[in-house]
Amino acid sequence: MSTQKTILIIEDDLNMGFLLKEYLTANDFNVELCTDGDKALSAFQSTRIDFCLIDVMLPGIDGFTLAERIRDKDPDVPVVFLTARSMKQDKLKGFNLGGDDYITKPFDEEELLCRIHAIMNRYNGKRETVEETSMATCHIGNYLFDVQNQALILRDQTQRLTYRECDVLKMLCQNKNNLVKRSDLLQKYWDKDDYFNGRSLDVFITRLRKRLSDDNSVKIENVPKVGYILQDQ
Repeated sequence: MSTQKTILIIEDDLNMGFLLKEYLTANDFNVELCTDGDKALSAFQSTRIDFCLIDVMLPGIDGFTLAERIRDKDPDVPVVFLTARSMKQDKLKGFNLGGDDYITKPFDEEELLCRIHAIMNRYNGKRETVEETSMATCHIGNYLFDVQNQALILRDQTQRLTYRECDVLKMLCQNKNNLVKRSDLLQKYWDKDDYFNGRSLDVFITRLRKRLSDDNSVKIENVPKVGYILQDQ
């Protein structure tokens, strides 16, 4: 069985697309190249895709909308946005949609490859340590957090968490009622403590608060500019 990973590139500039495909193929990836969102969605449904590189400015549906539709089908697939636009609001939108990175054209191919490997390593479980895997379940108020199956269970209702939601909640659980520093979360799961990764972390904290909102005894307290406390009364 092949161990090669498959990258889906969605890029309407054929020259750019073919150059990326040739470079990534030479670096031991299988590559699917699509020039618009409809073709990309079809390829995503018919092929096992391990990673998505999405140009933001596409004909028809834009890259952000395409990423949302792809994430609806697989919430855990890594997504990196490629764009010629470097405006702050575009980067924030990409991270708020759960993007793993946002790369502005022109970019260095070797740097892109390094970023792909770093993100894939996190998704492939390299982040898991003996300490982390030793916690199979955790009670949070009336919730049962099933770490192994990435599930949050309240009575007969089950919410399936994304891998990143699971990671953040796991670290909060391991330090329940104690402060978890933002810098520790960012270094552990994003590999870098910077502004844009910090905004991405804020998005996942907001999602977790919503998932835990049916139990008033549970709260994720924000300690401004420092970190978070998972309070379980």
